[in-house]
Amino acid sequence: MFFPTTTQRLEARMRPAGVPVIHQSWAELLFLHWSWDPAAVQRTLPRGLTVDTFERQAWIGLVPFYMQRVRPRFCPTVPGLSDFLEVNVRTYVHDELGQPGVWFYSLDCNQWLAVKVARSFFHLPYKHATQRSEKTADGWVDYTTQRSGQSHVSRYRYRAAAEAQLAEPGTKEFFLLERYRLYAHQRSADRVWAGQVVHAPYQFSKVEVGAYDTLLVQLAGFDVGARAPDHLCAARTVAVDIFPLRRI
Repeated sequence: MFFPTTTQRLEARMRPAGVPVIHQSWAELLFLHWSWDPAAVQRTLPRGLTVDTFERQAWIGLVPFYMQRVRPRFCPTVPGLSDFLEVNVRTYVHDELGQPGVWFYSLDCNQWLAVKVARSFFHLPYKHATQRSEKTADGWVDYTTQRSGQSHVSRYRYRAAAEAQLAEPGTKEFFLLERYRLYAHQRSADRVWAGQVVHAPYQFSKVEVGAYDTLLVQLAGFDVGARAPDHLCAARTVAVDIFPLRRI
């Protein structure tokens, strides 16, 4: 099996040729990760993508966060449309050239237009959801999400530590966080697409987690049961540029 090198992971963050199509910011990010059997994850992937591993394990991530100031290139932000919430379930992969990236099992979102655009133009498995979040004066984020068609409401309560740092190459945090490419599968044509994502390296921190829920991970096909996450951290706000998809 081919494994991307640290150099390839560092090169993946470089700004590609061309211009971004969407600008946005990601804020109040919580990363919950469970280690998983690589062979089981590989069976869920389309042709052309290979599961990426750290310490011989695949990793399933659950990431609630805020999407802020989302706008197409040359367009202003729009009140009521440009700020919303998202929770994604993901794993980590590379293509046949060894380019590392993220594969999404689901992306739950409370902005109908974002769901429609992402499904239509980025071939991503966005789901409609009812979501709410508030941040208290002492730094706790209280975040709820309920996918359309589901009766269960998932809750995440977390507070990032004040001290933050950059991930060092070779660490688990670098493997999990330093990802600058997304992959998507166009099922109607059985095609895999890749899109470059550019932002400053994450500043991550330890995190207190007062509540979390695994329903979305279970719905993606990973029965974590009552097992606690194997890794958790929070990350500071980053400004993000999204570039056009290309077929691989």
